[in-house]
Amino acid sequence: MMLPFLVGTLVSLACIGLHALVTVVAVSIARSAGLRHTARPRSHLMGVMMATAVVLMVAHVLEVLVWAATYSIVGAAAAEDGLLYFAFVNYTTLGYGDITPVREWRLIGPLTAMNGVLLFGWSAAVLFEVLRKTLDHLEAAKAPRSASG
Repeated sequence: MMLPFLVGTLVSLACIGLHALVTVVAVSIARSAGLRHTARPRSHLMGVMMATAVVLMVAHVLEVLVWAATYSIVGAAAAEDGLLYFAFVNYTTLGYGDITPVREWRLIGPLTAMNGVLLFGWSAAVLFEVLRKTLDHLEAAKAPRSASG
């Protein structure tokens, strides 16, 4: 029981690190894009939000690939059942149950789900913060500038 917990914890930490890296990149790109002056602020906001969401989705797919590779390495389930699919079902907490892990690796599914829930929440927070900051900038750009200088 300890080996699956240890492996799941290490993979979770790796995915958290990957998500942190992608978050830093996404926020820096969104910040620079959000600071641009534009004649079409709504379209600009939509573009910033869509780009940020796509970058975060790519991070989630990479994290699912890390989990699928881990499942393959440890033999958590039969490879012919589709380990990538199994990782997606666990990570997104769908829990279809059509593929089940081998008995000694049962704990890895819930650990994957816990990691996915955490990282999806993190992504939602990042998207909200990018939206808030971009809106703040767009509002500041619309405000009349003071004559003092």
